[in-house]
Amino acid sequence: MTDLIRGYGRGLVAVFVAAVLGWGLMLIVLPQLTMLERAVTPPKRALDSSVAAALERDARTCINVLKTYEKPADAAPVSNGGLAIPSPGGMAVPSASAMAVPSPGGMAIPSMGGTKAGAARPYILQCDRSDTHMSMVRPAGQTEWLDQLYDLPRMKVSDTAPIARQIETAQKIATLASGLRGELEHREASESQLTLANFRTLTAPTMIPLSPDQKAVEDAKLSNKLFELVGLRYQQDGHVYKRLGLITLARTLAFAVAATLLALVLCYPVAYKVALATPPDRAKWLFLGLVIPYAIVELMRIYAWTAIIDNQGLLNSLLMWIGAISDPIQFKRMAGTIFVVIVYTYVLFMVFPIFNVMSTLDRNQIEAAKDLGAKPWRVHWRVIMPHAKPGIAVGCIATFMLSAGAFSVPRIISRGLQAEWFSQTIYNKFFESQNTNTGAAYSFAFTLVCFAVVGLFMWLMRTRLKDFARVQ
Repeated sequence: MTDLIRGYGRGLVAVFVAAVLGWGLMLIVLPQLTMLERAVTPPKRALDSSVAAALERDARTCINVLKTYEKPADAAPVSNGGLAIPSPGGMAVPSASAMAVPSPGGMAIPSMGGTKAGAARPYILQCDRSDTHMSMVRPAGQTEWLDQLYDLPRMKVSDTAPIARQIETAQKIATLASGLRGELEHREASESQLTLANFRTLTAPTMIPLSPDQKAVEDAKLSNKLFELVGLRYQQDGHVYKRLGLITLARTLAFAVAATLLALVLCYPVAYKVALATPPDRAKWLFLGLVIPYAIVELMRIYAWTAIIDNQGLLNSLLMWIGAISDPIQFKRMAGTIFVVIVYTYVLFMVFPIFNVMSTLDRNQIEAAKDLGAKPWRVHWRVIMPHAKPGIAVGCIATFMLSAGAFSVPRIISRGLQAEWFSQTIYNKFFESQNTNTGAAYSFAFTLVCFAVVGLFMWLMRTRLKDFARVQ
């Protein structure tokens, strides 16, 4: 800091420090705190007040639909097939069918089979769900009922009772549910709702239904044996259980590590060739060849690979033209294809840090090592790699983090034909299942795990943060 103040002055350094702190606060700290808050908050639909609100909504929807079947005593019977379609404003529009479909506020969907024998009306889903003996949202293995938990009378809309009696019962249920909902919302607002249940879903086991033949095949797989060894898969009472969340997380981390190692193996020779084994006037052309592809948007570069690996793509067409294969190779189903595309996508994040550090090495040290009889591999092991260690660490960390969080590459390249990466699982939690609380827990846990992996890597490499200053 003293050197910065001496070189740039207190005012400029203060502006720089304020900008860095603001950037860290706005783009790192606050988003993570927001994600953590959402992760420790139960989903709204898991609250008891939401269960009571659902019962109230079903009961009121049931009333609206039943009123379409209620006729004045002097009215002539009308045969309309039983379809009641209330409009958003509450108007019921009869039609020739056996289905009752109310307003968007609560969809009543009766069965297509029409009216049951002896019933006063067709089957209406919301009327059937208008029952105070309603199951609460509880963890697996726990069962509680709304009426028993909050001492409500057991009430249910009977489809064989007169329409007026059904409406009366549904109104009583709606009134009870409305009062209970208000009471529960007030209680929940005054109590802490923090929970670790969203994180526990990551480790929760899921029963996998398998036939005896399928079970024998799955048990024989090496991957499943490894999963059983570490507790990610187990059998109980003849059923197979898997911790799908942890399996996806472990698979993603393993794939990211493999992609990082592959990138290091491919990029280290390139960095060495450009930095130490090529005259400067030729090195710039080599680097130009690396940089030019990155003038194209990343998404376009990924989609370009689909034209290469498709069944009728460039690679399969070439192999079939020379007679090497008769049927297209399913590259989309190969995990190695994703590794290759990830390395291609993030290759510069590995090459540049290693090149920057290698270029600062005095070539006389290499010549001295050779003069002392060191073989090429020993020169790299004892001279070049120790000097380039900070660049290797930065390149590996950057490539690992980008690979672990990759979404577009596995999504576009595999097209759903391979096991999903953890980033896809998080996306599905947020946008497919609309379970943002669980998605936030998965995201925050994934961030902590990646940081732990990076910390372990830095410890193994004996690399400190100040060593990264050499990567310029």
